[in-house]
Amino acid sequence: MKFLGRVLLLLFSLGFLGASAAFGGFIYLINYYGSDLPDYSQLRNYEPPIVTRLYAGDGHLMAEFAQEKRVFVPVAFIPDLVKHAFIAAEDQNFYHHSGVDMKAVARALAKNLINKAHGINRRPEGASTITQQVAKNFFFTNEISYERKIKEAIIAYRINKTLGKERVLEIYLNQIYLGGGAHGVASASLYYFNKSLDELNIAEVAYLAALPKAPNNYHPVRNHKEALTRRNWAIGRMENEAYITKSQAELARLVLLEMKQDTSAHVDAPSFAEEVRRELSERYGEDSLYKGGLVVKTSVNPKLQKIAEESLRKGLMVYDKRHGWRGPVASIENIGDWRKNLSQIQPRTDMLKNWDLAIILKVDKETAKIGFADKDKQAGIIKLEDTKWARSYENEGNALGPVVSSLKQVLNVGDVIMVEPKSEEEVNSENKEMKINASISYLLRQIPTIQGALIALDPHTGRILAMQGGWNYRYGSSEFNRATQAKRQPGSAFKPFVYLAALDKGFTPATLILDAPFVLEDEISGPWKPTNYSNEFYGPTTLRMGVEKSRNLMTVRLADFLGMELISKYSDHFGITDHMQPLLANSLGSTETTLLRLTSAYGMIVNGGKKITPTFIDRVQDRYGHTIFKHDDRPCYVCGGMIKWEDQAVPDVPDSREQIADPRTTYQMVSIMDGVVQRGTGRRLKSLGRPLAGKTGTTNESRDAWFLGFTPDLVVGVFTGFDNPKSLGKRETGSSVAVPIFKDFMTHATADQSPTPFRKPEGIKNIRINAKTGVRAKPGDKNVIWESFVSGTEPGDDMYILNEVGISLLPSYGYNSYNNAQSQSNGEGGGSFIMSDPPSSGTQQPSSVSTGSGLY
Repeated sequence: MKFLGRVLLLLFSLGFLGASAAFGGFIYLINYYGSDLPDYSQLRNYEPPIVTRLYAGDGHLMAEFAQEKRVFVPVAFIPDLVKHAFIAAEDQNFYHHSGVDMKAVARALAKNLINKAHGINRRPEGASTITQQVAKNFFFTNEISYERKIKEAIIAYRINKTLGKERVLEIYLNQIYLGGGAHGVASASLYYFNKSLDELNIAEVAYLAALPKAPNNYHPVRNHKEALTRRNWAIGRMENEAYITKSQAELARLVLLEMKQDTSAHVDAPSFAEEVRRELSERYGEDSLYKGGLVVKTSVNPKLQKIAEESLRKGLMVYDKRHGWRGPVASIENIGDWRKNLSQIQPRTDMLKNWDLAIILKVDKETAKIGFADKDKQAGIIKLEDTKWARSYENEGNALGPVVSSLKQVLNVGDVIMVEPKSEEEVNSENKEMKINASISYLLRQIPTIQGALIALDPHTGRILAMQGGWNYRYGSSEFNRATQAKRQPGSAFKPFVYLAALDKGFTPATLILDAPFVLEDEISGPWKPTNYSNEFYGPTTLRMGVEKSRNLMTVRLADFLGMELISKYSDHFGITDHMQPLLANSLGSTETTLLRLTSAYGMIVNGGKKITPTFIDRVQDRYGHTIFKHDDRPCYVCGGMIKWEDQAVPDVPDSREQIADPRTTYQMVSIMDGVVQRGTGRRLKSLGRPLAGKTGTTNESRDAWFLGFTPDLVVGVFTGFDNPKSLGKRETGSSVAVPIFKDFMTHATADQSPTPFRKPEGIKNIRINAKTGVRAKPGDKNVIWESFVSGTEPGDDMYILNEVGISLLPSYGYNSYNNAQSQSNGEGGGSFIMSDPPSSGTQQPSSVSTGSGLY
């Protein structure tokens, strides 16, 4: 018995010593590997990178920017079904261990030792809990080693003790990568099933829970068989852990595994979205943009944006076709294996998405047969009647080849061309009885070399409703935005601001200004002799007519009289330029500006002289829903409580816009530019039959063509020109290139709107005048119009001349004789003005004839 007792005592001692050694070793490992571990306290304030979303003005999603595509969902809002699925699949003892599942560790260790003993070369089996996965994802690499596992376990224990189970689960379910660029369960739910988490069924939840080990191996389309097996395994795990019943599991296994694409309406406005991205990056930085989860409500109107895109493209194509056919994309000499050869030709990135490359297989006078690289695509035809525009391009002018009377003049067998299918409506209208299949009839296309831009904005708020910055921004053909980045000369589109300055200095729309030769001497560059577009002189002409007919000589003479310092001040104050040089040539629009700036300036004319700041963004909220930017910053102390409309009084919100010009003279300018549409260079728009006003702009050698115009509540700017400035061609002007684009846009943009007259401010009187002489109309007068005058500036019956010696009555030989005499003079030295009434002072200084308010 004593011997047995000694043996037991020895064994106990050995066991105690072994346990002590093991415990000591454990403490040593903890101290050794735990001394320099990463700081896990950052998880207390876990804010993962989440996606920034841009929404259109109607609330539809427009774009997303993210480093990691993630939608953060607090654990309280994650359905229990989702939590249970991941716990069953990844860590069934999650709620019972302290961050490390020792049973699972022992089991994995034993299995790995057995495999090693038998020489089985397998990846070591792990026993990572959800907490350990969190530790690994944040603090470690994918290195496979016992050292990493020990450190991972130590941190997992500490995380579990510090944060608690629900916080750990929240971090895990929002951080984990689940394939397809989706980080977190909410993002994965949208990617695979286009559903929010609370809409998922058991089968869908099980599929997501099956992904963490190897998401790329279980794609529901590319790896459908493996994905289905893995999903059903996860369903089984949920059943084993009693999270679902057997019958629920059986039904879930029968559910088809398929992705559901997002079919909701997304706003397609890439150039608009890119402009917002640039602004957000400048305002908040790249980290906030790509990681901060900003929610951005933009000002874009999806309907107007689509119209802008289509109108600009249509207008550029019309111009391009007017200047002829530049030839095929390529030519294939041996068409024996034409399909293979055609497939090797890469389409241009700026082709529209419904265009395709085709090869000419046969051509005769009336039709050409075309084939496509896609063998499943039916061969098509091109008709002569649709291709008569394709006269050969000769040079940069308007020179074209002979009239197209046969397709053989345009196309040859083996030519590779761009084509667009004719719409069914086009085919049916041409073949009402023949009923030719629309799918085989195509139109010859070429990508315009001309570029352009269009902006539409609200003149009262500055909200940009639509913007198209080029031919085809969508497909990455050009990220240069010609609406905001291209600085070009506005030409005559600048003139309204010269005439507005004159109106503020006491001139009226009926004031007569001499249209005659003008010479400015310069010792260095020699004399400057501007001319009208027509190269003609028109003598004394009303200020209104000078704008309507875009007279250069009248504008220069007026600017010379007013002083270019004043004109520069107006240009800068309206935001067209920054510190414009007071050079006389700049009165004709020689200083470069952007379409956005000029369109905004026109908005300040139609809104009555109120300062507006153009904006692409209405509001920005941070990840917590706090508003950090709002374009409309007017105070409204009762708006917050208005949840729904119950016929309550409309809130009295103050107008905080700065008044930068007299509302009376800006209305006169609106009235004058309405005349541009009725009788002047914009008369192509008269057929729209609604109040419209605007101004064309064409620069020297027709390098740039503009039209800026507006209704009472919408201002639209159009610019066209080559990126490397060169002539658009003889007789190409703002009227021929830009106005048709504006007209097409306005036709569709206002189709469902009733015409609204321009709003007339107080202090304006409408008087019937003789449009030629500017005096009050008399019985029997022809060419009589209603003219708008600031009260106190109405015309009388006499006309006065403002010339070098002062103010005097028009000579007795009359207006016509004076007109003829002055138009034949050399016009040197500044010129004359004829006023319907003399100013109160007899001096020649601009301030002495001022009855307006000047520049605010």
